[in-house]
Amino acid sequence: MFKGFFLDIKEWTLETARIFRHEMSACLSDIGVLLFFLFLPLAYPIVYSLIYNPEVTRDMPVAVVDRSRTAMSREFVRHADATEAISICGYAADLPEARRWMAEKKCFAVLEIPEDYTRKLLRAQQPQIQFYCDMTLLLRYRTFLSSITELQIATGAQIRERAMSDLGMPSSGASENISSVGFAMGDTQQGFASFIIPGIVILILQQSMLLGIVLLGGTRQERRRLRGPLPWDSCSPSAQIFGRALCYVLIYLPLSIYILDFVPAFFNYPHHGNLLQYLLMVLPMLLATAMLGQTLNIMASERESAFVIIVFTSVAFLFLSGLTWPRYAMNGLFMLLGDFVPATWGLEGFVRINSNGGELWQQSHAWTWLWLLTILYTATAYLTVRLQTRR
Repeated sequence: MFKGFFLDIKEWTLETARIFRHEMSACLSDIGVLLFFLFLPLAYPIVYSLIYNPEVTRDMPVAVVDRSRTAMSREFVRHADATEAISICGYAADLPEARRWMAEKKCFAVLEIPEDYTRKLLRAQQPQIQFYCDMTLLLRYRTFLSSITELQIATGAQIRERAMSDLGMPSSGASENISSVGFAMGDTQQGFASFIIPGIVILILQQSMLLGIVLLGGTRQERRRLRGPLPWDSCSPSAQIFGRALCYVLIYLPLSIYILDFVPAFFNYPHHGNLLQYLLMVLPMLLATAMLGQTLNIMASERESAFVIIVFTSVAFLFLSGLTWPRYAMNGLFMLLGDFVPATWGLEGFVRINSNGGELWQQSHAWTWLWLLTILYTATAYLTVRLQTRR
């Protein structure tokens, strides 16, 4: 009995090795698969990082329309010019001239000070300053908004101090009842790239692997229709799925080192943790993705099926992952769908380790979910391969 058991194990191992060799050969000889398995993971992180570099915008030109033309209005303009986001490029005679400057890209915003600015301030009333911003780039709008808000608070505090000083009251510390200091955890530069790139690279790993796997699955289906059963169809379904999964994971482990360790360090993104933690976190995600891709092969009737099945899911997976919209703000259905996407948990664990300095043991929830998804998609991949070989 034991002899037969060991013979079965040996035969299964040989079948798995056979499938592994064939799948590796198919990956390295297929230009389309090489494009998805190698070019996308290698090029996309660099392209995305270059697009969002520099991460923050500084000293953006702003035109001023000063209808008040008083010392207090000029003081407000000087304070605006001193902020890190605003650089006063000049005074426009009126609003149409300032809008013409914006159309010519001489400035990206217009600061309009009303005629009654000083008069209302002296009467303890609230003047209304208009700020017109170019919305073609949200990074500019975000920086403008934060700078104008901080300038408004600082100006109001200064006016209150002057009023109390004129009344003979001590003004020291009167501008702020509570002093606060903000710390941007995980994104010290408060830049868009430092926020989004660590999560995007996880999605790139998942989507590129799925595209290549479904492309290979569509190729096998086309060959079956032309030539009948393939030689390796006689191998056990378990040997087929594990042999192929081993091939995909071995290809993606070096790419994971490049994406998770080299890219953040090269572009000076938040980069805590160490390579061993990254690999231990991403390994179950790669396994779950490999099994998910083999499950999706049931819908791949030809090579082009990869684009129909996988490409359109990229945006959906981006939202379900919680990168652009927090998962706790989603309804129950979307949270449930996101739970079954391997990149959701891989992204959550990696970002907490890489950006927030967490430890691997603190990501036990995400890590457990990834192994559960690996078991689930291994079962579905087994059923898929078994159904395909029977057909």
